[in-house]
Amino acid sequence: MPSKEIDMRGQICPSTLLTALREMNANKDLIRSGDLELLFVTDNRDATVTIPESAANMGYEAKVEKSGDGYQIRICKHTS
Repeated sequence: MPSKEIDMRGQICPSTLLTALREMNANKDLIRSGDLELLFVTDNRDATVTIPESAANMGYEAKVEKSGDGYQIRICKHTS
């Protein structure tokens, strides 16, 4: 599945959430069809809660992984 990486390191909430919402809305058709997943790279721990909660509310699946000195938040089509 194609992936679009958005590097948000150095941003703090609410900037990280607003950036994520903008990307999820701009790519909603591709995400819902399973043709694209978004990968947010962040060093803001708050984003690991706010972005997945918002994604779930929009009907997407969110996975958070620790990666080096930050986090990767993967947003994709809900699979259940």
